[in-house]
Amino acid sequence: MTPQKSPGWVLSFTLLGLIWGSSFLFIKEGLQILSPFGIAFWRTALGAVVMALVIVIRRHKLPKTLKQWALIWVGGLLMSGVPAALFGYAQQHVSSALASILNASTPIFTVIAIMIAFRDEKPKRYVVVGLLIGLIGVGIVLAVWSGFGVNDPLAIGALVLAVTCYGFGTPFTRKYISTMSIGSESAVFVQVSTSALTMLPLYLLTGPVFVGELSPLPVISMLILGFIGTGFAYVAYYDIIHKVGSAIASSVTYITPLVGVFLGAVLLNETITWNQPVGGLVILLGAAIAQGRLNGLVSKQ
Repeated sequence: MTPQKSPGWVLSFTLLGLIWGSSFLFIKEGLQILSPFGIAFWRTALGAVVMALVIVIRRHKLPKTLKQWALIWVGGLLMSGVPAALFGYAQQHVSSALASILNASTPIFTVIAIMIAFRDEKPKRYVVVGLLIGLIGVGIVLAVWSGFGVNDPLAIGALVLAVTCYGFGTPFTRKYISTMSIGSESAVFVQVSTSALTMLPLYLLTGPVFVGELSPLPVISMLILGFIGTGFAYVAYYDIIHKVGSAIASSVTYITPLVGVFLGAVLLNETITWNQPVGGLVILLGAAIAQGRLNGLVSKQ
């Protein structure tokens, strides 16, 4: 179906970039009262509430077979549950700015996943060039020449594993879930709801329900992260795809690190070292090339 051109998508696109870019700030605040598994559970559970309302209002149908539910469950763990817990763990030890920058490397790890496990076609030259440039950017962000700088190696590993999950989750979703005869909103509802159910026992069995005293800011942060950052954001994302196509919608990842770094520096007083924004720009350049957005500079093969 040809995307419907509509001027309203610009506002939705901007809001989506601000919402997803600020999610790293909300995770940092939420960690004052929740464990990483708590972050993952509440984020997906609250998002599932929003998606359930959307399904009821729009009268979408849910998957009918066990195989469909199982595939969407796996996709949900890769795209929602596991990365949410990993980002929660990592942000106990690293800045929200660093987390947002490394999150922008998702397109790079998607290319790696396609080359490893979803090799439907031979990678084109510009894809390989973009991949290499993006990996160099990741190295710059992490300051690999000084052993990750002051960052905890386990936290860095958690961030890399999180974007790796996104990397494998994107082509997995495209191949096994997008081809199902169900609406996108229904698939997202199953993804986040099954992720919440999977995270729940891990959340309850690995520590207290709340790790700190409840206070307004962390509670509000988690409500925003769940209802808006997970629920409303998915609705907005698919609305943008419907209006202008997936290519433009996916470019929202170029906004999120800018928002994340800005909020981390201004609201959390995080220190931004020179290599983080420089490496972030290199990552975005590599991602743009790998996605074919700069084909005038890099020849196709």
